[in-house]
Amino acid sequence: MFSVQDISNQIISGDSLDVLAQLPSESVDMVFADPPYNLQLKSDLHRPDNSRVDGVDDEWDRFESFRAYDAFTAEWLSQARRVLKPNGTIWVIGTYHNVFRMGATIQDLGFWILNDVVWRKTNPMPNFRGTRFQNAHETLIWAARDEGAKYQFNYEALKASNDDLQMRSDWLFPICQGGERLKDTEGKKAHPTQKPEALLHRVISAATKAGDLILDPFFGTGTTGAVAKKLGRNFVGIERDEAYLAVAHDRISKITEPDSVVVSDLPSKREAPRIPFGQLLELGMLEPGAELLGPGRKFKARVAADGTVMADVHRGSIHKVGAALQEAPSCNGWTFWHVEENGRLLPIDTLRQKVRNTLQPSVAA
Repeated sequence: MFSVQDISNQIISGDSLDVLAQLPSESVDMVFADPPYNLQLKSDLHRPDNSRVDGVDDEWDRFESFRAYDAFTAEWLSQARRVLKPNGTIWVIGTYHNVFRMGATIQDLGFWILNDVVWRKTNPMPNFRGTRFQNAHETLIWAARDEGAKYQFNYEALKASNDDLQMRSDWLFPICQGGERLKDTEGKKAHPTQKPEALLHRVISAATKAGDLILDPFFGTGTTGAVAKKLGRNFVGIERDEAYLAVAHDRISKITEPDSVVVSDLPSKREAPRIPFGQLLELGMLEPGAELLGPGRKFKARVAADGTVMADVHRGSIHKVGAALQEAPSCNGWTFWHVEENGRLLPIDTLRQKVRNTLQPSVAA
């Protein structure tokens, strides 16, 4: 059996199923898996000019039957679930050949699916035969180890990086091309299904924090490890192909680890210290009798000395009073209520954030 110290930032040579069984239980924060597609190719594929398409025809992508592939999938997913920490998550990627089979097994094993994400390719391979739609996407499944797990999701950072818009579940990236496409000594593709670093960058940025350990049981040429290192995460990869191993080792060894300040995490609102509304009064940020205004000044309330708010016949928390005035089942009082400052309405959540900033260490510290 390996220890966590043995596997951190290591590429382990061997069969995925054999090595997974030797990893310590509840030791990794995230799994990213790009398993064999099981394309079931029966013959070579050719372009209209009769040139051969360099597709996936490697031995590792061949299975005797769907039953054999399903058994393989269940085995590695079971081990992946065992090595995940209770609040860890798994990402798997596939095409229509295998992703639905994996999805069913993921649910059967007790994982809790959080999202499916469509990676839409800007430059997909054409459909040369003209008998089907051009296959222009792959699907990722993101799942928590257990239902109700408090998994990592960097919502605020993703939104900030997306021009303050919620990150959607359809992602647009090109497939590997140009200088990013790794080549072997003969100038051919080092790996037929190398994933773009941009894709892994978003996955890792979304669901891990600095210092987390990420497992990739089908490491290939090391895209997961390369991006993990760039983002200040740790990784463990499993790979049995010696040629892929050599490329991955060389690739990752050339990456310089980033400064700790650069990879420090934007604090999550879910993890931020709880600040009760009454604390704003205790700290003098609001005075008893202060006026609170709803959106567009449609609603008004006054702050009582005991930390409750009063509006018409209603009195209670900022949430309950806001809900009552709107005749709504619930209300987030922090964003509903505002204070007026220099003629502008500012959500009282800005006051709460000022308090939080005094409780949290500076990023540059």
